[in-house]
Amino acid sequence: MENINNVTMFIFLGLSQNPEVEEVCFVVFSFFYTASLLGNLLIMLTVHMGNLFRTPMYFFLNYLSLVNICYSLVIAPKMIVDLLAKTKPISYLGCVLQLFGSHFFGSTEIFILVIMAYDRYVAICKRLHYTTIMDQTKCNKIMLGSWVSGLLHAVIQMSLVVQLPFCGPNEVDHYFCDVHPLLKLACTDTYVAGVVDTANSGTVTLGGFVILLISYTVILVSLRKQSAEGRRKALSTCGSHVAVVVIFFGPCVFMFMHPDVTFAADKMVAVFYTIITPMLNPLIYTLRNAEVKNAMKKLWGRRLMTNSLK
Repeated sequence: MENINNVTMFIFLGLSQNPEVEEVCFVVFSFFYTASLLGNLLIMLTVHMGNLFRTPMYFFLNYLSLVNICYSLVIAPKMIVDLLAKTKPISYLGCVLQLFGSHFFGSTEIFILVIMAYDRYVAICKRLHYTTIMDQTKCNKIMLGSWVSGLLHAVIQMSLVVQLPFCGPNEVDHYFCDVHPLLKLACTDTYVAGVVDTANSGTVTLGGFVILLISYTVILVSLRKQSAEGRRKALSTCGSHVAVVVIFFGPCVFMFMHPDVTFAADKMVAVFYTIITPMLNPLIYTLRNAEVKNAMKKLWGRRLMTNSLK
């Protein structure tokens, strides 16, 4: 039995069994997905066309937007199409690739958020040495480390599934492929795989969250020694990042740290960090971050004025 794998395709049960609910979700999530793509693309275009790529904050923000786009592409298009489909099939290979992609880009986003917190720490607490500590070479190395770490995490998660035998049933009680729902379908004991999944995802999520808490605690303490204007500027750039961290890590901590039991809210929580969070990130950075907002006004305002004069 443990060597048999008869499943070549999985069937998603989706968000709801009610067609009317799924039709409403189709409209709402289509809007969210479009807004996510446009918002993140706008940030990336602003960074590249405004020659801001050599500034560490914009350098990391550019890659955060890229990861948001890739993360959405892995899950959202399939999910949105399935909302109008009676059956929601996905091949075994497609399922494995979707699992790999979601963990790769999801964990990489966590590492980038940690890096951005470190960047703010250096900018506020070690201002005189900022250009030396966060030079372009070091930024490139740090970013490469984030991608490699995300890749390692995703490979471990994928290996937990590809070694398991599936001999039926093949209905996945979710709207995308993840380790937990697939472990329930394996025709073998999955206790060890479940522990490794929780430990791996939990370490990345909780570890990143703890580092972020420590970083911003140190930043807040150091702000007491600065002038009112210095505090205002620091809080402007840090506030948007803190908001993104709270929105992203709240659902992640719930999903990856709860005990191995079924929660009715799991699917809706997953919707939050797979669909809604990638859309909110560019909104938060453009509406709350004065530097990003000013950069967009200068770049696109200048271009609109140039086009109007032609």
